[in-house]
Amino acid sequence: MAYKISDTCVACGTCKPECPVEAISEGTPYKIDPAKCIDCGVCSTVCPVNAISAG
Repeated sequence: MAYKISDTCVACGTCKPECPVEAISEGTPYKIDPAKCIDCGVCSTVCPVNAISAG
């Protein structure tokens, strides 16, 4: 199941370069493309506001 970014995202950009499959796009909040997400969880480990969780 793909990871999701909640409305608590502050659009800091920390997660985007960490995604190995480039599934994260900019916005407020940022978005994760569920078709590209491989469930690795790297994005959730680097999020400073814990806005990313397993879908």
